[in-house]
Amino acid sequence: MSHPLNTPLGRFGIVTSEDAPDACVASIPVGGMVNPLTNAPTIAPLAMLVDHACGLVNHRRRAAGEWTVSSELSLEADPDAAEIVAGAPDVPVVATARPFGNKTDVALASCELGHRGTVLATATVRSFYIHTPGDLAPFPDGPTGPLPPGTLADRMAVRVAESGGAGQVLLQDEDPVLNNSIGIVHGGVSAMALELVASAALNADRPGQPLRTSSLHVNFLRPFHSGAESRYTGTCLRVGRSTGVGEAQAIGPGGALAIIARLTAYR
Repeated sequence: MSHPLNTPLGRFGIVTSEDAPDACVASIPVGGMVNPLTNAPTIAPLAMLVDHACGLVNHRRRAAGEWTVSSELSLEADPDAAEIVAGAPDVPVVATARPFGNKTDVALASCELGHRGTVLATATVRSFYIHTPGDLAPFPDGPTGPLPPGTLADRMAVRVAESGGAGQVLLQDEDPVLNNSIGIVHGGVSAMALELVASAALNADRPGQPLRTSSLHVNFLRPFHSGAESRYTGTCLRVGRSTGVGEAQAIGPGGALAIIARLTAYR
């Protein structure tokens, strides 16, 4: 059995308290997390929790010889979510996920995320079922435990790119711990990074009250591998006094576009 810190879930302190065919309950620490591009509090870890909880529900519905691959992740959050978490930063956010609709070649799961009895967000994950020639590593892959030390950027193995390019950029360094069961960067890690760069793009050089994430929609287009060229880029599509829309991309080795996201934020 792997050590907790040597799994994607353990790296971010995710604890699964219920794992049944019709429900998954899991939690993640969010208090004190900051965006490495802005140093502002972030709710990006919610995307990691959603990918795990909803993804696990979809995975438990698979048939023999099937495996799941996330195709879409959507998150609708209270813009006050970061402030609510800051009121009790040591209390983790809890997600309760359930299957939604019928399973075909794809499946949808929905979840509600709460903190001290307050609903922070609702979310969904849609998964494809792919045929596999043999058994893959268990899902989730290994034990979990308390949140390890270090910043969010440290745990994600991302670095702020040097200035000179357009938008906001995080580099995705290689770290085998962050790979999922099929050897690509865990979808929850990528979703977090896309939220970070998109929200940073909307708040670049913004005076006064920042724009806060309210919705995030992620489309997984192809496998995303870490490496010297792998990066997340965020750009601003439109920003006003009280709202903004940003776009983010995960670009892998060779310049291949692997994941895209659209983020909306409000003051």
